[in-house]
Amino acid sequence: MAKETQVGRNGYVKKETMLVAAIITLVVGFVGGVTYSSFKFGTGTPVQTSVPSQQTSRDQGVSEKQADMIQSFEKETSQNPENVEAWIQLGNLYFDTNRFKKAIRAYKKSLELNHNNPDVWTDLGVMYRRSSQPIGAIEAFEKAIEIDPNHETSRFNKGIVLMHDLNDREGAIKAWEGLIKVNPLASTPNGQPVMELVEKLKASMNQ
Repeated sequence: MAKETQVGRNGYVKKETMLVAAIITLVVGFVGGVTYSSFKFGTGTPVQTSVPSQQTSRDQGVSEKQADMIQSFEKETSQNPENVEAWIQLGNLYFDTNRFKKAIRAYKKSLELNHNNPDVWTDLGVMYRRSSQPIGAIEAFEKAIEIDPNHETSRFNKGIVLMHDLNDREGAIKAWEGLIKVNPLASTPNGQPVMELVEKLKASMNQ
């Protein structure tokens, strides 16, 4: 029996960043106005990016606590560059403070040390998307799916990028149909069944 879940909602999703990336409005016939967003996946506690001073932290919307955490992880990765988890946490910090390029570098460093982490590949994909690199995002999501064919978040995000960034509705449908095979009861962030989304998208293409 299929397990009823919402895409991206499981033990690995960070509480503070359930939904991330730019909000997407899909105008597909009578689905118009529904918004979807790429999900962030990740392990551990989120933090933030390095800043040269407390003033800069405030200017960038980074709290003192977050700035301290960033500095702590930057120091740890500098002193212990083989610490995979520290690189992931640093990437999460950059992710949460929209430091896309820095997040990409941190996630890629962690993947050099542990190449088979689908969650990090998914986070990397979201950062590529937010850096206006949709092809890189697709490749990262596909890598996550290759490692874990049941990885719902990467399948959903792949469809988002295909649909919104690459204007590939057929590709998006295929990606989401793959998600439905993994979990027929998968739903979008706002609770709409992915199966229903696919049916409406197909209908809009046939009008």
